[in-house]
Amino acid sequence: MYIYLNGQMVKQEDAMISPFDHGFLYGMGLFETFRIYDGHPFLLKDHLERLRHGLETMNIRSQFSDEGVQTVLEELLEKNQISNAYIRMNVSAGAGEIGLRAAPYSEPNMIIFAKELPEQAVTHEKEIVVLNLRRNTPEGEIRLKSHHYMNNLLAKQELGDDSKKEGLFLTEGGFAAEGIASNIFWIKGETLYSPSVDLGILNGITRLFVMRLAEKNGLSVEEGHYLPSALTEADEIFVTNSIQEIVPVSAFENGVMPGMDGKYTMLLSYQYKSLTSQLLSRHEL
Repeated sequence: MYIYLNGQMVKQEDAMISPFDHGFLYGMGLFETFRIYDGHPFLLKDHLERLRHGLETMNIRSQFSDEGVQTVLEELLEKNQISNAYIRMNVSAGAGEIGLRAAPYSEPNMIIFAKELPEQAVTHEKEIVVLNLRRNTPEGEIRLKSHHYMNNLLAKQELGDDSKKEGLFLTEGGFAAEGIASNIFWIKGETLYSPSVDLGILNGITRLFVMRLAEKNGLSVEEGHYLPSALTEADEIFVTNSIQEIVPVSAFENGVMPGMDGKYTMLLSYQYKSLTSQLLSRHEL
């Protein structure tokens, strides 16, 4: 497999960065994961907008244009001879002296790699399990999609490798937060609910898109602080991320949920899939 590394396409076994990269030493780095459908990078502009904001927050000076990244992605797909892919775009702080620093990072490393995926994700159901491990608070004002992933890794160890399950973090206050690798939604009546960002959850790109899509379908959208009992009383539950899309939930804490029989869950999922080869931003919807 070929990957993009700082302006060059290199074989993955030949890719090297300095062991003094502060992304490795101190977790100073950010990443985005998204999908390419038949050559189209779905919601690319939204992902890059979030990445730029995060880099500014971390004082990492990396300049790239939407068009430039799109060109790199086209070359990467051609080099690997694929057209449907999982993409991880990673920007780390770059090499520096040992020790924490306040000065900006001006020579970051950028790595982009692609993994082949089917043209469309196969819809599966998941069971939601409430984790014992609580969601940690963000390192800064909001949660960034950063290299600080220990909380998620420990949660995955607690949950195990069953792909049919997703773990749900609660906050220290006991409110529903987010999945290990997903945002969570539920529907009651004609309203779509989601935990609010001020609980320290990642403001997922798919999360934002699904909320906009729900409003287009006449659903009210509410964000807030909710106890797990709100999910127990829901009509439908689903989780989202950029790779798995919209995943119906068939069980929550041993209670049965509609899963793929959920009316709105499957409507939103169908519409989502129909747009994946068209949009570069949710604002185009």
